[in-house]
Order: sequence, then structure tokens, then C-alpha cells
Amino acid sequence: MARNQTELIDSSLFLGMHSVNEEIRISCKNYFVGRLQKTIGMSLEHVGGCDNIIWLYPRELQDAYYPFMDTLHTIMKMNRLPYEDNDIKIALADSQLQALPMYDRLLIALAKSRKEVVYTVNKQLLSKGNLPVCNPQFSHEKSFPDFLEHLYQTSLQLRIPNSQLTSDYYSNPNR
Repeated sequence: MARNQTELIDSSLFLGMHSVNEEIRISCKNYFVGRLQKTIGMSLEHVGGCDNIIWLYPRELQDAYYPFMDTLHTIMKMNRLPYEDNDIKIALADSQLQALPMYDRLLIALAKSRKEVVYTVNKQLLSKGNLPVCNPQFSHEKSFPDFLEHLYQTSLQLRIPNSQLTSDYYSNPNR
């Protein structure tokens, strides 16, 4: 299967655009502003992970958030990637991944299988030091095109705590 995405992202990077932490929020927003004309990839599980978090919030916050998210997904080239056999094999066999929660194991296996890195703000993945992950760089806040920036500013009614930007949220049955 031909691959044409140049970078992979996870749910923490996408949700990070709405982080309560301003440095994380700006870094994640800038990542997307800078890549509106590029193709990125995200696993279907991580796309669903984003929705899983957003659906925890009251309806009025979802209504403020989804016009931005829907528009960004429409105008940006984002490949939503299903896991393939090789991704599963790597997740199960790679000794480097065994200590990770399955949500992260599959993500990193997807990256390894495709020889890509994952842009993330998940501190647990970034702290491992030996995984194909990268943290977006912080700089002054950039803006989306006007129509999208307006939707983004409205969507900021919803702010996400750091605890929902890691796989611990998905791995803890008592959340």
C-alpha cells in the first residue's frame, strides 16, 4: 500500500489545541496552522479517542467545539488510518513496546510499520526517549485563515485538562 502522509499525529496533539495549558495549546495549534496544506495521518482509534473525550463534556461545549473540528477535518488532508496486520504484529512482538498501554502500543507500532514519527504532547510517550515520537515546537501563536480562526476561537469555550491528553485516560477503567 502506498503511503503519502509525511507525519502521524495522535489524539493528544489534536485535543491539545484545546488544552488548559497555554504552551501545549499554542504548540498544538501552531502544528496544524503550519500544516493546513500538507497531509497528515491519524489512526482511526485516535480519531475515536478524540470524540470519546469531547463527548464527556456538556452539549453546549460540544456545540462550540464541533464546528471547528468538523471544518478542520474537511479542509485539511488527514488520512484516517486503520491498523493493518503488520501493526498488530509489531505491537504484540516488539519488546520495546510491551510496557505501554495498548492504546499507545498500537500507535507506536503503526508509526514503526510505516517508518514515521508520531507528533504528540503525551508526556509519557515523550519521556521514554527511545520511541519514534516528537513534540511540536513552541513559538508565538499563529492564526488559522480567518474563517477557521473564528471557529477556533469559539471552540476554546472547551478546555481540556492534561489528564485527558495521555493514554492513562483510556487505560484506567476507574476514570
